[in-house]
Amino acid sequence: MHPLAAYGWDDAWADEFAPYDSEGLLAGRVIRVDRGQCDVVTADGVMRADTAFVTPHDPMRVVCTGDWVAVEPAGHPRYVRTYLSRRTAFVRSTSSKRSEGQILAANVDYAVVAVSLAVELDLGRVERFLALAWESGAQPVVVLTKADLVQDAATLGHLVQDVETTAPGVPVLAVSSTTSAGLDVLEAVLAGGTSVLLGQSGAGKSTLANTLLGEDVMDVQATRDMDGKGRHTTTTRNLLVLPGGGILIDTPGLRGVGLWDAETGVGQVFAEIEELAAQCRFQDCAHGGEPGCAVLAAVDSGALPVRRIDSYRKLLRENQRIVAKTDARLRAEIRRDWKRKGAEGRAAMEAKRGRWQ
Repeated sequence: MHPLAAYGWDDAWADEFAPYDSEGLLAGRVIRVDRGQCDVVTADGVMRADTAFVTPHDPMRVVCTGDWVAVEPAGHPRYVRTYLSRRTAFVRSTSSKRSEGQILAANVDYAVVAVSLAVELDLGRVERFLALAWESGAQPVVVLTKADLVQDAATLGHLVQDVETTAPGVPVLAVSSTTSAGLDVLEAVLAGGTSVLLGQSGAGKSTLANTLLGEDVMDVQATRDMDGKGRHTTTTRNLLVLPGGGILIDTPGLRGVGLWDAETGVGQVFAEIEELAAQCRFQDCAHGGEPGCAVLAAVDSGALPVRRIDSYRKLLRENQRIVAKTDARLRAEIRRDWKRKGAEGRAAMEAKRGRWQ
C-alpha cells in the first residue's frame, strides 16, 4: 500500500503527479497552512514548506489545506512548486470590498455542516452553508450537535425533520459527543473519503472532531449560554486522519459565510422551487406576480413555505451581486433589467393617473 493511501492518494493522483515525479519532486498533501508556509505529509514524513512559489496574491490560487502538491525534496527554505488540479474546492466570498473568493479547503468529498441544538435553529444559515457545500462539488451532510440537550425524543425528531425539509437530498444526523449517540453512523459516512467540518463558533465542531479522533487534538472552549456562541477555538484548517478511516479537515468557526458564484448550489438547496419554476407559464418568470406562476401558486396553497421562497430570493440576489462585481456583462444586464422595470413602473403609474383623471 502506498504510504499516502491513508491521506487519500490514489492512482489518478499518481498519474497526474508523474511529470513532477520525473523531476525529482515529492508528492504530498497539505495538512496545515500558516502565514505563507505549510505542513505537507509525504512518503518521507511531514515537511515544512514555503508557498511563495505558488501565486500568493490570488486567494483562489494559494495553497490550501487538502491540496496535493509537488514539493522540493530539500532546501532551506523548501518550496512547494505547484498543486495538482483540485477535484473539489470549498469557496466563500471574502469581506474584501474587491469581492474576492477565498478557498477554505480542497479535494473534499463530504462537507459536514455542524449545527448546534443548544440554540434555536437558524434554517436560513443552514441553507447558506448548504449552497456553498453543493457548489464545491462535495456531498453535504448536516450534523445536529449536542443532541443530548434535547431530552424529548419527539422534539428531536421534529427538529431533524425541519432540517431535512430545508436540506433536500442531504443526510441529516443528530449526534452527541457526550453520549456518543449517532456517532457510529457519522463515522461510517466519513470513512468514505475526505470531509471538511464547517459551522459557526460554538457549534461544537472541535468537540466533535476530538470525539471522532479519539483524543483531544483540538482546543475546546465553553459557549455562551445566552446565544450559544463561542470564540474561535480552531484558528487554522487542520487535516487529520480518522482512526476508523477517512480524513477530516477542521476549520475555524465562520461568522461570515458569503456566497461566491454559487447559483448551482442555491438551485440544489431549493430543488423543489426549481422544479416548480419549470412549470411556470413563462420561462423567465421571476415569481413576483406573473400570471401562471407555479411557485406562487404553491405558496398560496401552503405547499411551499413563505420562508423558503424568501430565503431563495435572498440568496439568489446576494449571489447575483457577487458575480456582477466580477462580470461586466452581467452588470450590464442587471442595469438594463433595472431600467426596464423602472420604465414599466412609470408606465403603470401613468396609466393609473389616466384612469383617475
